[in-house]
Amino acid sequence: MTETVVETKTYPISFGDYRARAISLGAGLHVLERIVDGQWLQLTETYDPASKPPLGSGMTLAPWPNRIRDGKFEFGGTSHQLDITEPAANNAIHGLVRRRNWDLVEHSEARVEQSIEVGQHPGWPYALRLTVTHELGDNGLTVTHTATNEGSEAAPFGLGVHPFIRVGDVPNADCTLEIAATSYLPLDPTRNLPDGPPQPVAGTENDFTTPRSLAGVWLDTPFTGLVPDASGIARHVLRAPDGSATALWSDAAFGWVQVFTAYPERGKPYLNRDLALAVEPMTCPPDAFNSGLDVVVLEPGKTWSGSWGVTGE
Repeated sequence: MTETVVETKTYPISFGDYRARAISLGAGLHVLERIVDGQWLQLTETYDPASKPPLGSGMTLAPWPNRIRDGKFEFGGTSHQLDITEPAANNAIHGLVRRRNWDLVEHSEARVEQSIEVGQHPGWPYALRLTVTHELGDNGLTVTHTATNEGSEAAPFGLGVHPFIRVGDVPNADCTLEIAATSYLPLDPTRNLPDGPPQPVAGTENDFTTPRSLAGVWLDTPFTGLVPDASGIARHVLRAPDGSATALWSDAAFGWVQVFTAYPERGKPYLNRDLALAVEPMTCPPDAFNSGLDVVVLEPGKTWSGSWGVTGE
């Protein structure tokens, strides 16, 4: 049965060769398209906006991305117990704002800004305000996130996003993938939690520093050691056989990227796609509130900001 989302709003934007829609649920990216030879081609997966986003497609994951073991963490000498939102693995997953409708701040032809108060929740006493801005320009889509600590005590923070990319109608299994990362984090396959420290990708099945075919590749893997290009951004590229490509980039605020392949035969279908590919910018890895790895500590009154985007080639 399809799960209906109540009062979800979509916000279309356009600029030059690009058009996109942001969505109020989770301040998500609903779709990004580029016109090529008179045809609009999808650079991201999409779905019926009246339904639940499949596999969290496009959602903003905050104030932590991914999972927290047993929903427990300690910060500033205080122990916290979050609600368990992944019962099968006994984890708290993907933060507190992805299943809520965000407030519209501003919507113009090429830009939409949304915001939300995270609010007080079991195990989460910190007063954070988040914003997400989707903006189109000559180079495609730029998404900028901010988090402001409006409370009186320091707060831990992490953020991730869950976009699925594609190159028009080309099957992903016919494409190559290049990931600008030198290390990966091993995960326990049962709970998708860290199973040791980051390891070099060199010489492993997780080495995508040069383009590799996606056919038959199974990934649900956090990567780090991201390698920036000359402009200071890390670029991960999905390329079709004819040379056309979709690139997802992130700035230095995002030190991690989780790459996930969705296959129906693995029990993770993305609607009617034989293979869907999520390339997920993250500021920190799974269970970071316990490991402390790359957790942002927001002091009262301070604001964090980071950007990522998608472009067609």
